[in-house]
Amino acid sequence: MPPVFAHGRLRLYLLKLLDEAPRHGYEVIRLLEERFQGLYAPSAGTVYPRLAKLEAEGLVTHASEGGRKVYSITDAGRAELADRGGELADLELEIRDSVSELAAEIRDDVRGAAGALRREMRAAASATATPVEDVSWAAAKEELRKAKQEWKEQARRAKDESRRAREEAQQARRQAKEAQERAREEVVRIASQLQEQFAKSGGVLGNLAGTWLGGGASAPGADAPAAPGAGAGTGTATGASAGAAAGDPHWAEDLAATGDPARDLDRLLDRFRDDVRDAARDHGVTPAQLAEARTHLAAAADRLAATLRPGR
Repeated sequence: MPPVFAHGRLRLYLLKLLDEAPRHGYEVIRLLEERFQGLYAPSAGTVYPRLAKLEAEGLVTHASEGGRKVYSITDAGRAELADRGGELADLELEIRDSVSELAAEIRDDVRGAAGALRREMRAAASATATPVEDVSWAAAKEELRKAKQEWKEQARRAKDESRRAREEAQQARRQAKEAQERAREEVVRIASQLQEQFAKSGGVLGNLAGTWLGGGASAPGADAPAAPGAGAGTGTATGASAGAAAGDPHWAEDLAATGDPARDLDRLLDRFRDDVRDAARDHGVTPAQLAEARTHLAAAADRLAATLRPGR
């Protein structure tokens, strides 16, 4: 018989069960048995070590209630579950197929047992001089009837479970699509807030904004004389801005793509903020640099917002 759960899939399904409600280990085992309509029941030696590993990874936690550990999913566990929404939908379909395969095996076993019983009865009737007693024949027929009834019940339960798995898979796909839409809306909102906050407060070096955007025209006034009191720092910042206008083509190359554009954009924004803060902390910010930074960041926010809102 093929494995019910492919590698790593039982871990994902345990997170799904704990996301529904906190549960103790025995309840998790019972729920898995119910989801498979009694056709599959994992052992405690299968479930408890995986729960312990999930807890060690910070994805679940437990509390003691009545001498038993009650496991609950953490925010990190919910985040992983959300990231693997499409995989969870596929898992529901796999469970449906596993239930169907198990039901088919039971059906074949029942048919084989019934055939063997008929052959044994014919052989017994041929080997004896007297017919098989009516009582024995009636008992055999009753056993056969019970076997057929059990097979029909298992097939019905497997069909119901298959239908339920399809519905849950469709719901999981809808939820994953809605989550992606919400993520895109959040990116647009963050870009708008970024533009507004930078226009109000500045507080970072504008030459890094130009570098992050990959080039662009110098901000108005970038080549103007330094403000009184700005000192050599202003001239250095202006030269750095001109030198960075072409942008660094290798900037943030170490951030590998995750396959989720919204998540990748959040990581780029985090890297941009960290780079600017590090530069401001290491070199300081003069009033002239602050004014130039505000101009660069406003332009950056406009270009990002326009990119994220095509057709508007």
